[in-house]
Amino acid sequence: MVIEIDGSQGEGGGQILRTAIGLSAVTGKPIKIFNIRSGRPNPGLQAQHLIGIKAVSEMCDGKLKTAELKSTEVEFIPGKIKSGNYKFDVGTAGAVTLVLQSLVIPAIHAEKEISFEIKGGTNVAWSPSIEYSQHIFCDYMKRLGIEIFIETRRYGFYPKGGGEVFVKIKPSDPKSILLTERGDLQCIDVWSIASEDLKKAAVAERQIEGFGSILKVDRNKNIKYVNSFSIGSSLHSHAHYTNCKLGASALGERNKKTEDVGKEAALLLKKQLDSAATVDEWMSDQILPFLALAKGKSEFITSELTKHAETNMWVIKKFLDVDFKIECLEKGVKISCGGSK
Repeated sequence: MVIEIDGSQGEGGGQILRTAIGLSAVTGKPIKIFNIRSGRPNPGLQAQHLIGIKAVSEMCDGKLKTAELKSTEVEFIPGKIKSGNYKFDVGTAGAVTLVLQSLVIPAIHAEKEISFEIKGGTNVAWSPSIEYSQHIFCDYMKRLGIEIFIETRRYGFYPKGGGEVFVKIKPSDPKSILLTERGDLQCIDVWSIASEDLKKAAVAERQIEGFGSILKVDRNKNIKYVNSFSIGSSLHSHAHYTNCKLGASALGERNKKTEDVGKEAALLLKKQLDSAATVDEWMSDQILPFLALAKGKSEFITSELTKHAETNMWVIKKFLDVDFKIECLEKGVKISCGGSK
């Protein structure tokens, strides 16, 4: 039986596609997704969405119909997930991290270790930065018993992209987690990245100065100037607690003051710190498919229930017999997941 999914539901973006294609591969259930990103200014499949679903299809000998740029409908029939070494090129500044989101769910169910070389944008708009994926996503996956290694071999900014990332994933069944107490704040790390062309203007240093003007705390400063095809910059920060990490990132853009990049990241992180969150709002939707696949009950607290998280719950329940419970707290939202039955 084909599972039909309305791509305009809830948040109505690429998250529906990424979660659905991954869970389809894992459960073996064919899918038809329609109205893909229909409410967006550029509806239909964009480069990173197309590469993501084609990558999953290649990894499991799947069959795709109407998988082409700007298509608003796609059908997918999954096959058996295969181990191996795969190479994918978005061909634009499309986000490497979003392609990776499509791949991790099925990759952990391969028989042997699996690796990917992905080219595209590493630090681009509307997507997690590569630093966020390395320091936050991989950390939470490790807590679930999933080992993921990410190496950034070249950075890619808008519009040319050209970033290169190597990823290695060891297959593992995800474990449930009970994470409602974050413990003591241990330290804050700040990673300021800028292309070599911005070194004379001390962009990376000024981004950190902007961060410090908002969060006046001791922090570990990491400054890095990189070779890239396009000029760009970004700042990633995360707070280490005894039991968790909370992260936030911001991107340099045309007509945005350099110091404001740091300020933006600091304000986003401060929002997480001021809540009772044990999982930041950007990780709260990304972690859900893995908790749903785990056995046993999971719980965590996030700063707010995002539209992305709500939409991901809706998609997950199309594939798995799983219950989600939402409880509003004084300083956050507790999300409970019963695990697949």
